[in-house]
Amino acid sequence: MIKQEPSSEILEAEAHIWNQVFNYVNSMSVKCVTELGIPEIIHKHGRPMTLTELVDALPGVDRAKADYVRRLMRMVVHSGFFVLEKIDSCDEQGYSLTPASRLLIGDHPMSMKAFVLCELDPIQTEPLRQLGRWFQNTEDHTAFHTAHNGMSFWEQKERNPRFSHLFDRGMASDTPMVADVITRDCRQVFEGLGSLVDVGGGTGTLAKAIAEAFPQIHCTVLDLAPVVAGLEGTRNLKYVEGDMFEYIPPSDAVLLKLMEEKETKKNGQNSSLMLTSVAIRSPLLGIRSIIEVYP
Repeated sequence: MIKQEPSSEILEAEAHIWNQVFNYVNSMSVKCVTELGIPEIIHKHGRPMTLTELVDALPGVDRAKADYVRRLMRMVVHSGFFVLEKIDSCDEQGYSLTPASRLLIGDHPMSMKAFVLCELDPIQTEPLRQLGRWFQNTEDHTAFHTAHNGMSFWEQKERNPRFSHLFDRGMASDTPMVADVITRDCRQVFEGLGSLVDVGGGTGTLAKAIAEAFPQIHCTVLDLAPVVAGLEGTRNLKYVEGDMFEYIPPSDAVLLKLMEEKETKKNGQNSSLMLTSVAIRSPLLGIRSIIEVYP
């Protein structure tokens, strides 16, 4: 017999379930306002923007959907992306940006717009919907394979130019922010280094910032040929074509930043490695920040 729980506990449990079930509405609402360009529209408006003004400014949105826009904005106000405040000149209220929504403006120097659109793209979110199938599947190596008819992440990226471009932009989008933080607030991490390799460093945004902030460090950006082809270095920055899983040029330290899963074969067995966070690893100085490895 099922134990009869107190009414208060049952209501709390039900509320918890509802909260978890509908959590995705928050992220999908953020994706929607980002796709519609609402942060840019309010930013260009220069002052709190009424619902009517916002609907009129939204490209391709019928005014008949004004109430649905209001509902959308209620969600993102509740989650802290916008604030609704009284406009001095009238009795109406208008939407204003918060620090979070400012980072969704495309031309913000530390914009995370591309990151949001990349991480919430159906190609990225579909594997989460297929976790149950994947756990009961003995053939697919990851849930991504299950969601995409046996294709790995890298195969999907190679075959889908739209997603490939979106992913590359998304992965690079938070680099300016990371670069600003580590060159200002983590300078001790780089003390004593004469050389550094940024593996999977893309076009070198992070390595450039380090090279400029620490002229004594000779920086190398290692990435695949299509990524670094034609890029020019500087006095203490150079680009090298290569695969980090095959060869890393010798240096005092290796820099790893937010790497996606990479599949490898060893002794005929599939294995995968996922590296996240930012880490400086040096045989001379040890690990200067945290790296998480998921086998």
